[in-house]
Amino acid sequence: MATKTISITEEAYTILKSKKTVTESFSEAIIKLSGKKNLSSFYGALSEESANALEESIRDARKSHLSSHKKRLLQQ
Repeated sequence: MATKTISITEEAYTILKSKKTVTESFSEAIIKLSGKKNLSSFYGALSEESANALEESIRDARKSHLSSHKKRLLQQ
């Protein structure tokens, strides 16, 4: 992973240091503070029934798209 060196004020450093946990890197703390969510944070957001319905809907949409794509290729 590439890294970048940045300059921040002592005040910004102190604030950032106070916001991170002991086991967290400064990069992880910055990402956390940015509000970016990890995919795992959405675990459990849908009921199993809703998740299954969504999965089926996505599967149907993919089949439809593939079918349309094949028809377009055959028309060429």
